[in-house]
Amino acid sequence: MKRAIPTGFVFVVLLLFSCGKETPKPETKTGLIAEKAMVVSAREEASRIGLEVLKNGGNAFDAMMATEMALAVTYPFAGNLGGGGFMVYRMADGSVGSMDYREKAPAAATKDMYLNPQGEVTPGLSTKGALASGVPGTIAGIFEAQAKFGKLSPAEILQPVITLASDGFVVTERQAERLQRARRQFVEVNGAGTFFDRDIQAGDTLKIPALAATLERISRNGRDEFYKGETALLLAAHMQQKGGIITEADLAGYEAKWREPLVFPYQNLKVISMAPPSSGGMTLAQILKMIEPYDLQKLGHHSPEYVQVLVEAERRAYADRNYYLGDPDFVNIPVDQLLDTVYLKSRMESFSFQAATRSEEIAQGEVHFSESMETTHYSIVDAEGNAVSVTTTLNGGYGSKVFIEELGFFMNNEMDDFSAKPGVPNMFGLVGAEANSIAPGKRMLSSMTPTIVEKDGKLWMVVGTPGGSTIITSVLQTILNVAEFGMGMQEAVESPRFHHQWLPDLVNFEPESFDSTLILTLKSRGYLINEGNSPVIGKVDAILILPDGRLEGGADPRGDDKALGY
Repeated sequence: MKRAIPTGFVFVVLLLFSCGKETPKPETKTGLIAEKAMVVSAREEASRIGLEVLKNGGNAFDAMMATEMALAVTYPFAGNLGGGGFMVYRMADGSVGSMDYREKAPAAATKDMYLNPQGEVTPGLSTKGALASGVPGTIAGIFEAQAKFGKLSPAEILQPVITLASDGFVVTERQAERLQRARRQFVEVNGAGTFFDRDIQAGDTLKIPALAATLERISRNGRDEFYKGETALLLAAHMQQKGGIITEADLAGYEAKWREPLVFPYQNLKVISMAPPSSGGMTLAQILKMIEPYDLQKLGHHSPEYVQVLVEAERRAYADRNYYLGDPDFVNIPVDQLLDTVYLKSRMESFSFQAATRSEEIAQGEVHFSESMETTHYSIVDAEGNAVSVTTTLNGGYGSKVFIEELGFFMNNEMDDFSAKPGVPNMFGLVGAEANSIAPGKRMLSSMTPTIVEKDGKLWMVVGTPGGSTIITSVLQTILNVAEFGMGMQEAVESPRFHHQWLPDLVNFEPESFDSTLILTLKSRGYLINEGNSPVIGKVDAILILPDGRLEGGADPRGDDKALGY
């Protein structure tokens, strides 16, 4: 048993630390201000093409199609045709909705498909190669949304994207580093001479002619080109030749699904977020409801007590997330009970500012969930006042690393987001529960949290981020930075972030971003701090509606992200 540290000793040490050098605070910045419309995404080219669609008479749903496909060209790390995602929208008249275009398990998928004859998980089988891929949903999603709400023709929207793929785009430094790091894996999966088996340097112009041809066919023939046309035949044949199980029938049967978003109050705000099979909205709602009774402004931004309240609420919400959530078409999720005020109050009764709660005391389950960081998000507001918040992914960086040469894009490795075997972690630390086990046609659980916030009945914020299991806490802190601490959008996005997800029982802080006194105080109260090199916690792209009706963009400097507007 560890001895308690004497209070006087802690005070002396804290005093010594407080006299030391602190991490300098970054200069407060104001993001791009626009009068009418804005697109914020992971790449300047994608934001520009989305904005041009808005300028040319399109609305947010037309710009969604353009931005998503431009990201598929310029950001193959996460932008995609071979993946899926979630979209939350709010129309100018205040009506809201959401769409699930998450990937699905192929018909030939089985619960034990990644286990060897001894019943153990075969390393790498669910993460790399053709067997790791679910049936893609991206093309179905953007066409479904655009057909219902858009104003332009898909051919008009996609033409500049086709030109971008054909004429090429300039590779950034971050992009060149990622491509160089992954090159060996590209060759391992696809063979020498695969498209990305080349020395790509920052400043190079990269053209993807096969992708341009694929997009040209899709623009001409519509969504069915991807799911029933030549593209579908090539995709299914390639996947099966590489040992995968996606068939032409799987593609032909895929449908995006309109779902009711999760809508809940926080103080004077109305939050509209994604419901299952994304865990984002549910977990965000639980955390916000648990912290609502506390005066966060009085506690102070990034004070030890502020961090404690958020960490303890996160600890409890993630424990529930990992046990109860899955695809609602397959699993009965007790939504009302999980969001019940009395229940959530009872969850926080064991919290004390004096000492950390141990994660093993919170729940008896042995599950935790931590997924890939390699996702991308974009936020759009058009001149009419319609807003979309969209998060899309291949799961891992470049997905399964399977590159379909004839089509010009990577396939996802989304099957790894299922529980390959309850109790056994995947490559991202996931130890899944039965609710998220593999079944044919089932959608895998996700942390994606595309979110829209209203204030006084009006559109106020559009927000989201990549970051795997840190998505939820990044969205949470960005909302709180503005709502509780009065930050502008860019300042809120740039503010350092921290994260806790129940298990492993560690608080992760962005490196070199938090005061050493804070860390020491938390340690003295029993918190376990990840002192290793924590990954970037989210790359938020968001839009704030200012009191005068103008828009402020928040583009995360942790990436190549860019806000553009007019």
